Amino acid sequence: MAILLVMLAAAAGGGAWWAYTRVQAPYRGAAAAETFVEIPAGTGPIGIGARLVDAGIVQDAWTFRAAVLLSGRARELKAGEYRFAAPMTSLEVVDKIARGDVYTRMLTFREGLTVAEMAVVFEARGFGVAAEFITAAQNARLIQDLDPTARDLEGYLFPETYALPRNTPAAEVVAQMVAGFKTAFDEGLRSAATAEGLTVRQAVTLASLVEKETASGDERPLVAAVYRNRMKIRMGMQADPTVIYALQKAGRYDGNLTKSDLQFDSPYNTYRYAGLPPGPIASAGRASLAAAVKPAAVDYLYFVSRNDGTHVFATTLAEHNQNVFTWQVEYFRNRRRGSGSGIRQQP
Repeated sequence: MAILLVMLAAAAGGGAWWAYTRVQAPYRGAAAAETFVEIPAGTGPIGIGARLVDAGIVQDAWTFRAAVLLSGRARELKAGEYRFAAPMTSLEVVDKIARGDVYTRMLTFREGLTVAEMAVVFEARGFGVAAEFITAAQNARLIQDLDPTARDLEGYLFPETYALPRNTPAAEVVAQMVAGFKTAFDEGLRSAATAEGLTVRQAVTLASLVEKETASGDERPLVAAVYRNRMKIRMGMQADPTVIYALQKAGRYDGNLTKSDLQFDSPYNTYRYAGLPPGPIASAGRASLAAAVKPAAVDYLYFVSRNDGTHVFATTLAEHNQNVFTWQVEYFRNRRRGSGSGIRQQP
């Protein structure tokens, strides 16, 4: 009897050692350079193991179950899509899934893009069809708590880099971007907007103009001040980017803005209609949002570009006209003569 017990103990010990070495052995049965395994929510260890075996990630279901048992992490396994590109031990596979190391790709939207332009990026990066993004961006309900008058999400899709699973639908991407906007345009900025006498929509619209006019961090509060000062005296915004946006919406913009375009009849054309346009013309970053509600304390009413990313500001029309002459007439004249560089005017 004693001999039998010794034999059974040895067999049990041998089995345990065999199981341990089995789960420690790297394995890869998949032929492809990379393999993706989708684990739906609610899938238990047995179902997860079956998917991994089918994909050639673990050798067999028993080995995976042994790894789960040895790790003690059966309740930690998380849903999601996982990428496997090299041989792994079963214990490493369990650890990866327990950590929730799901595969994501980066989707970057730079500041100053319209919904239509973001849709192009969405499709170009392989996340889906541009039309699906545009449709999702019509869901104004996502922002009605802050802007009950919004008809779409133009200006409310926050521009930044998002880490997303491969098959993230457009509606979910858009929802994350609105959430990003609400985080960026926080209670502090919303309170500052109220103190400035601006609604959320007005503040975001103003921020979109600032975003389109300058990329210089130091200038954003100055550009915002110009437009706020114009608003206070009921002076036209006369912002070229609003005309471009109007032409884009009408499918009439070819990359060039002409004098005749300034007469294009659209509520977004701030050469024809006083005040801010009806809504945002692009998605602004946080710096522009902050500048819109915290403009510089200056009396400027005009600015003109130096054509190097910076601008010259003026308080009076006479000063502005002189700046235009210096940075447009003379500047382009010098360029034609072989020196200097050009500029773009902001009236």
